[in-house]
Amino acid sequence: MTQAAERERFQTNRVIIISAGHALHDTYTTFLPPLLPAFIEKLSLSKTEAGLLSVFLQAPSLLQPAIGHLADRVNLKYFVIFAPAVSATMMSMLGIAPGYAMLALLLLIAGFSSAGFHSVAPVMAGTLSGRSLGRGMGFWMLGGELGRTLGPIVVVSVVGLVSLRGLPWLIIFGVMASAALYSMLKEAPVRPPDTGPGLPWKQALHKMKPVMAPLTGIIAVRAFMLSALIIYLPTFLTEEGASFWLAGASLSLYEAAGVAGALCGGWMSDRLGRRFVLVISMIASPLSMFVFLAVGGWIRFALLLVLGFTALSIAPVIMALVQESFPENRAFANGIYMSLSFGLRSGAVVFVGALGDSFGLSFAFLICAVIMVLGVPFVVLLPGARR
Repeated sequence: MTQAAERERFQTNRVIIISAGHALHDTYTTFLPPLLPAFIEKLSLSKTEAGLLSVFLQAPSLLQPAIGHLADRVNLKYFVIFAPAVSATMMSMLGIAPGYAMLALLLLIAGFSSAGFHSVAPVMAGTLSGRSLGRGMGFWMLGGELGRTLGPIVVVSVVGLVSLRGLPWLIIFGVMASAALYSMLKEAPVRPPDTGPGLPWKQALHKMKPVMAPLTGIIAVRAFMLSALIIYLPTFLTEEGASFWLAGASLSLYEAAGVAGALCGGWMSDRLGRRFVLVISMIASPLSMFVFLAVGGWIRFALLLVLGFTALSIAPVIMALVQESFPENRAFANGIYMSLSFGLRSGAVVFVGALGDSFGLSFAFLICAVIMVLGVPFVVLLPGARR
């Protein structure tokens, strides 16, 4: 096989191991939302204070453009390899944190680990996907959604069996994941070998503006829906009368549907076009939210499947769009996207928490759905989305 053919080939084993590493990593970083009801009770926190904990986890993502810019010049694959071990350690130690300040410190360190991982790993997966970039980003997001599906179930089950103080036993699985990543990726490229060192950051930013401007609007309106569902869903259902375990399991159900949504969204965007898939998803997910809020009982849990599939199918489409639009600065562009995504979501988390404290989470969820519908015109402003 020629070198050019190798670059265009979908390297299944390596893409899958990165996806598996993503699954393990994000299993740990999703421990926080199901634990919030326990922390609220243990530390007498308001919803705003509890939601602010997620900001400590997400704030280091603001460094992702700098990490990505560096990754376009220096091989940072070890950020990918060691992140599961570091994040697993910090998130598992939440169970024995004595107070709010220690929770914040552990989450901040986990956030730095996550920022490095999410800046470099998707670019590496995209490089190893060859011409099937949407498919590769679908696998990448599948891993993330699988991790976010398992995380709530794992953490509420462990807490139910051995209490919060038993969480540190889970560190070993993160260490094992890092060992597996080292074995499979130590010789793998992070970027295509023929793309050069990338444009200077000012020139790259100027080139990215036509895509990143409308994309920022899409990311912003989507952040409110994601914050409502990923951060506050267990708390919302607990207030509605669900048990601690059932509320945590509902988040796993939502994320499980997102596993299928992520894989299908990336695959469909390779065939039907990025813009088409974005429009359908951004209309269907808020409509599902309206119905979710209007009904009660077990039908809500069925609607979580629709919400998860539609809301979470968007991410691989955006990531494929970003990487194919800026081949010379893939890591930098991905870092900007991830930074915008996490940064805007951090602000949205505080907004939704404050709205929930003042008017109730049901009203806050409704406002988030309305905001997402208003973001559909941003898709039209995207320059030539693929096919």
